[in-house]
Amino acid sequence: MRLHGVDFSGASDGGSGGIRVAERELGNPHPISAVRRMHRAGLRQAILDSREDGEQHFWLIDAPFGVARETLEACGIGASWRETADWFTRSGNPREWRRAVRAHTRKEVRRTADRVARTPMAPMNLRVFKQTWTAVTELLLPLSESGVRVEPLVGPRSSVVVSEGCPASVLSRMGGQTRGYKGKGDPPRERRLEILRLLARRGVKVNEAVAEVCLADEQGDSLDAVILCSSPWQGPVPGESVIEGWVY
Repeated sequence: MRLHGVDFSGASDGGSGGIRVAERELGNPHPISAVRRMHRAGLRQAILDSREDGEQHFWLIDAPFGVARETLEACGIGASWRETADWFTRSGNPREWRRAVRAHTRKEVRRTADRVARTPMAPMNLRVFKQTWTAVTELLLPLSESGVRVEPLVGPRSSVVVSEGCPASVLSRMGGQTRGYKGKGDPPRERRLEILRLLARRGVKVNEAVAEVCLADEQGDSLDAVILCSSPWQGPVPGESVIEGWVY
């Protein structure tokens, strides 16, 4: 299986150049050799194209795939992910969607997945809502309509699966520090180096060029993509995850 770690961007320019993608083959000892830059349309096409090589692909996207049932109920939205996606689409853009939510409730409710995986923020948080909206409307909905499995929400079982990931959740599972690695200067750079060493001990290795990219990237985007190439969470998911999404 090929794991693809995707640091996502909800920027209004289509995420041009802001999305980072790393790739690792499970069971292959070779280090990750590149971190690619993409925009959202390119990412969507890359996922579709991965169906053609006969291999299994697991794409982990760093963006919320849904919202809490409590939020849906407050906004009068039916309890299914497809109804959530249609609601997002009808709102027209992420800011109008957030306004619509806040007209009904100002609670930033965390999903079951957020509490279990210890994600940093709720899906409609000011720092995250654009990623939530664009991931659902511009990536997940068209992919699901093309037959790609969005786990555990929608689509047939297939060789290509798209799931939600969270670098902070991965680091927490590994016992690593989830803060302090983004920013300028020596302390954040040293923290990024510590994370690379932690990942290497867990079997996620990078070559020298990728290590330098991760260390030089003060926003931490490249490192986040590499972190998401760790083995995903495995186990049973609660019933509400088929509406709210789950973090793997």
